[in-house]
Amino acid sequence: MVGRIFVELADTLVDGYDLIEFLYLLTERSVALLGVAEGGVVLADLQGNLRTMASSSERMRLVELIELQRQDGPCLDCYRNGETAVEHDLEAASRWPAFSAAALEAGFRSVYALPLRLRTETIGALNLFGEEPGRLDEDDLQLGQALADVATIGIVHARVLHERELLAEQLQVALDSRVALEQAKGIIAEQAAIGVDDAFHLLRGHARHHNRYIGDVVAAVLRRELSAADLQAMARRRRTSAR
Repeated sequence: MVGRIFVELADTLVDGYDLIEFLYLLTERSVALLGVAEGGVVLADLQGNLRTMASSSERMRLVELIELQRQDGPCLDCYRNGETAVEHDLEAASRWPAFSAAALEAGFRSVYALPLRLRTETIGALNLFGEEPGRLDEDDLQLGQALADVATIGIVHARVLHERELLAEQLQVALDSRVALEQAKGIIAEQAAIGVDDAFHLLRGHARHHNRYIGDVVAAVLRRELSAADLQAMARRRRTSAR
């Protein structure tokens, strides 16, 4: 399973790959491989402020948003220090009071933030949340760091390894894409009266089935070329044809 996941992630590192889709794939595979409850990625924008880029669920995204708004939490320490930030039992912790309260209320008991780091430069963090205390050991953390390293390569890409200006531009494009994705999720959720997680699955499912970048599908929704009814109808047809 480990080898298959790394091959799958490496296969995305080709010209024109979809960074947002890659980051969501990374969070899903991190959760599956390490047995944690949720995974997410935060990246720094041009001003060095962390932004949430991918979360395996809406509850995790909301906790991460609180963390970034309050400037209190493991991903901030991880990004600033370039080192892993670990808390095996949030209920017993006191170093991140605002974050710990939000995480515990959401049902999380442990957290692990792993740096997305290229040499001496840290560009973000891979965050892993557990619903039980003391879930990951040292071997798990090393494996998680390997996943974070793969993510860093995916973000930076071979063409911009030594070109800081291009790297910053690529990260800004990704950040803008994330904002557009949240807008599209909200539109679909409102139109269909469903949760934002379900709205995202509709968008992503449509992109995958039609071999399109998720950013293109998002743009179509924002231009009102695709509606929730369209996405739901096509999803039903896919399920029917698969039977």
